Amino acid sequence: MDLIKSDGGPPRWFCPVSCGKPLSDSPVLLYLPGIDGTGAGLVVHEKALGKVFHVQCLHIPVWDRTPLKGLIEFVEETVRIEHTLSPNKPIYILGESFGGALALSVAARNPTIDLILVLANPATSYQRSYLHAINGIVNLRPNELYGIKRFLMTNLMGDYLKMEIVGMDGPNDSPSFLQLFRRCVEDLPLFHLMLNIFPKETLEWRLKLAELAADYANSRLFAITAQLLILASGKDMFLPSINEAHRLSRIIKRCKIRVFEDNGHTILLESGVQLLSTIKTTHTYRRFSKHDHVEDFLPPSITEFKKTPMETWCYRLFTGATMFSTMEDGKIVRGLEGIPDEGPVLIVSNRTLRGFEIISFALEFLREKGVVVHALTHPETVPFNFEDDYIMKLFGAISISAKNLLKLLLRKSYILLYPGGARDIFHRKGSPQELLRMSVKYGATIIPFVVVGEDEISEMVNEFNQGKTNLRKGMSEEISKQELHFPILLPKIHSRLYYLFAKPIKTKGNENILHDKDYLQKLYSQINCDFEEHTNYLLKKREEDPYRGLVERFFWLMTYGSLDQIPSFDQ
Repeated sequence: MDLIKSDGGPPRWFCPVSCGKPLSDSPVLLYLPGIDGTGAGLVVHEKALGKVFHVQCLHIPVWDRTPLKGLIEFVEETVRIEHTLSPNKPIYILGESFGGALALSVAARNPTIDLILVLANPATSYQRSYLHAINGIVNLRPNELYGIKRFLMTNLMGDYLKMEIVGMDGPNDSPSFLQLFRRCVEDLPLFHLMLNIFPKETLEWRLKLAELAADYANSRLFAITAQLLILASGKDMFLPSINEAHRLSRIIKRCKIRVFEDNGHTILLESGVQLLSTIKTTHTYRRFSKHDHVEDFLPPSITEFKKTPMETWCYRLFTGATMFSTMEDGKIVRGLEGIPDEGPVLIVSNRTLRGFEIISFALEFLREKGVVVHALTHPETVPFNFEDDYIMKLFGAISISAKNLLKLLLRKSYILLYPGGARDIFHRKGSPQELLRMSVKYGATIIPFVVVGEDEISEMVNEFNQGKTNLRKGMSEEISKQELHFPILLPKIHSRLYYLFAKPIKTKGNENILHDKDYLQKLYSQINCDFEEHTNYLLKKREEDPYRGLVERFFWLMTYGSLDQIPSFDQ
């Protein structure tokens, strides 16, 4: 209400109080609003963004009539000042609708500045939009039809139900119908406020600005060198946002698209959109000129942790993941008590099924130890669908390379490694990698671990891959000869996932015998011995688990109401 009051002033920047103080070396993020011009469109994301960005929001007063050129120059001046102050840092511009076209216009005029544009349903498609068609019809009889236009503007702008759910949604706390109805009734006065943002003269002026901005940006798209991330809504009633996103990606080289099928035009105000999570998992967040998978990684927030689908009670009940670790005296205990509290820790396994167990593994470490486990995944083993890839990146998965391993070891991180690379992940024969040598060099604690139960969740069928494309075709000589296909998984009768971490192997102090082949062979043999011994232990002990079946675990949950304490076999 304060933002729509006229103070006679020009456009200006403001920083929302809820943003707080960001991390050191955080880049600047300039938010350019849609045609409402208030700058309040980030209210859902201010707190999250404020932790990793210096956020500045553009406010265009309701009665301001600054022309398009003046707005472009105003934003451009700020961009150039920020670039002068920090020439090695990127500058983020988050443009929503009209603000997206404005952001593209600024980027086209400044090709030498390192800009990263995050565009939410950019209005560059205005000429092909329903909004443009409605405006053309109303202009035939503006006085009589203006009320209809404003009604359509305020009622088709976004999904108001998804706006109401914001702050109430999530896998574990979806609102009941009664809660949602009560909140809708409480917020009815706010919908009237939406009408006050658009007095007749202001609405006409802003729509004209949107049209001019779209024309200006479209005529200069080929001059844009900025990096783009486009958020496109599948139910945008105003703009053909998905088609426009693909059009822009064909013109602008560095462009990524994230589609939100169930969201409307006001995507940043609706549920189901975690803006910072999307920026992180598309590797769009960086502090300096180049993205670094390790240095630019941002740990998941409590909100991200709670909202992941794998944290829902039904998924946790379905997998029944139970973890055991080994103490220094060799005793096996329930939980992660046997895992060291300080890194670097290298957790190695000899088998997996397409990394199915990694997410439950990572969530349990966050839940019990409060640490992120970075799974070093092979670039060729990207999961089949976006959601798996999104979650794995969010919770620390990083492409496997000696450089990334070195950085993680130096940061004393917790690292998950499958020594055989992609061939081991897909249960095929292959030689272990030599990366364990590097771990010994930096004194990492090595913990072999095994998981049992994934064989009962799904079945891998390779016969269907006959005649399919080899993913390594066209790669370097030796690698191209080793065929690699994505396996096809068929569901099987569900059981339970069991994890067992062996006794930690401390290598600190052995750096001087790093090149001792006998020592390395002994270390390798010990790890393999632990794999075999602990796999046999779990296969035997799971037969004694009275809660191995899903039905038994469900009745336990109904009786005791806790997923954390479902019993298993006696150690």
